[in-house]
Formats: sequence, C-alpha cells, structure tokens
Amino acid sequence: MAAPGFWDNPESAKETVGKLKSLKATVDPVRAVLFKVEDLEAMLDLLAEGDDAEVRGELEDGLTVLITETDHVELLTLLNGPNDDRPCYFNIQAGTGGDDACDWAEMLFRLYLRYFERNDYNVEELSMRFGENAGIQSCSLLVRGPYPYGYLSCETGVHRLVRISPFSAQGKRETSFASVDVQPEFDEITVEVNWDEDVREDTYRASGKGGQHVNKTSSAVRLTHLASGLVAQCQNERSQHKNRGTARKMLASRIFQMEQAKRDTELAKIYSDRGQIGWGNSIRSYFLYPEQRVKDARTGETTSNTQGVLDGEIQPFIDAELRRRAAARNK
Repeated sequence: MAAPGFWDNPESAKETVGKLKSLKATVDPVRAVLFKVEDLEAMLDLLAEGDDAEVRGELEDGLTVLITETDHVELLTLLNGPNDDRPCYFNIQAGTGGDDACDWAEMLFRLYLRYFERNDYNVEELSMRFGENAGIQSCSLLVRGPYPYGYLSCETGVHRLVRISPFSAQGKRETSFASVDVQPEFDEITVEVNWDEDVREDTYRASGKGGQHVNKTSSAVRLTHLASGLVAQCQNERSQHKNRGTARKMLASRIFQMEQAKRDTELAKIYSDRGQIGWGNSIRSYFLYPEQRVKDARTGETTSNTQGVLDGEIQPFIDAELRRRAAARNK
C-alpha cells in the first residue's frame, strides 16, 4: 500500500485494502490473546513474590478479558468455509404485511447498516425499491470487510416483526415479514448462462436519490433468469453498461449458489426452508408488543434488549448460529 502509484488504480487498491482488513481480522485477535497471556504471566510472577491485592484484582480482571478474547478467536476458527472471507451480496425483501412489511424491511436495512458500521464493513448500494406508501420493497448491497459472507450468511432467512402498527388507525397489533438473502461475490464463476436466451433484461429509471442523470434515463437494469426465476438488479451507476455488468455478476453468483445448494445439504435446507416470506418460515422473531423480546428460532438465543438489536447489536445471534452450524457438522 505504501508503493508509489498504489492508488492510481482505485479498484485494485480497494481489493487490496479489503484483503488487508480480512487478514488483520484474523491475525489481530490472536495477537491480542498472546499479549494478554504474557501480561497475566507477569502478574502471576509478581504474586509469587508476595501477595498484592491490587495485582490480584488486575489479574482477575485480565482473566475475564482473556476469556472473552479467546471466545472470539474460537469463533474465528468456525469461519473456515471456502467462501466465508469473500465479499457478499446482501439483499432485503419485504414480504407479507403491506405497508408494515415495507416499513419493517427499512428497519432491517437501518439495523444492518449500523451493524456494518460497527464492524468496519464497506457497503455499496446496488439497488433500492421504495414502498408505495412507506419503507422499502427491496434493496441489494455489496458488502466488503472481515469475513462478510461467513458472518452475514447466518442472517439468511425470514425475519418476523410483531408490534402495534403505526399504519393502523385502530392501533392493532400486526405481524409483518421481510427476508434476508446473502450470496458470496466470486471473482470468476464457472456457470454457463446464455444472456440472450436464458435471461430477460428490463431497463427502467432509478427511483430515489442518485442524481439527475440516474433518475431521468433508463440506466437501471433488472435481469431475470427464466428457468429459475432468480432476479438481480442494479441502479447505482449512471452507466447502463456498468449496471448491466454488476447485475450479471450478481445473477451469476445466485445461479452458482443455487446449483451448489443441490450438492450441499445445509445450503439446500436453507433454500427449501425459505419458502414464502410469511407465516411459518421465520428464523427470528422481534417482539415489540406486548413484550420486548427478540428470539432466534434456530438457536434459541434470546434477548430483551430490543432497542439494542434494532441498533445493530446482533453479533450474539450470529455467534450462536455459527456454533450451531459447527455442532451440526460435527455430528
């Protein structure tokens, strides 16, 4: 990165910086544990020379920190899948629930943006479809950083919200749904697609923010794989050509993952269980009324800190799912 001309090629530089973040995310926690062990060993030597209440207190506090840091390193060992360190396409889709579902999808969007910020992820918005009256119908993001696919794949599935609807004049309790879908980004994918015959391409004007050119020309591209019904769309660039290239890359990744799912038991289960974005398919429920509680149906992980979760504090749920997956593989 210190070499002359490193930043002359922004795309290559961005890729290198991403690799650096991934490497540091692996190495730094291990170094922190080793340094902590050295400090605690030094404290033990001091106590061997004579008991000191202050040193003993520091030792006990240090052991508590060491346990936490060791748990973090242990979790990193679970991120050993072939795609766990890859950037990923992160998609949110509103489901059953009308305006409430679109509003819930937007709440999830904010939740994950805060999670990305906490974890130093770089996020690029690829497409955004707004609801007719509130919230968003769907969005697609490209996420780069430390183990993005490994962590975020744990969020794949239907998310259920129970609350007093702000869109109900009677103040009724409503249940709404939104789904999260995650695919790894591949540099090169060996999947055969006849873009002229197998894929329908639609162009449209991008909605929302994006500048005059984006909004006044049909630069946005939506691709539909006719055989599978898989859809990919991109609208963030001013150039239709660039949007088409990104959408093709995203769609190829989804087709590849679908084909891989046929050979991978766990991925196949995720696809078969996803079903309708509605009743009976949720992986996690967020209760805001009459009780305050968030519960994951897969792991049983539960918290009453609903506001914290909505502010992006979802790492305990992800960690629990990583452990569940590891236990399932070891059976």
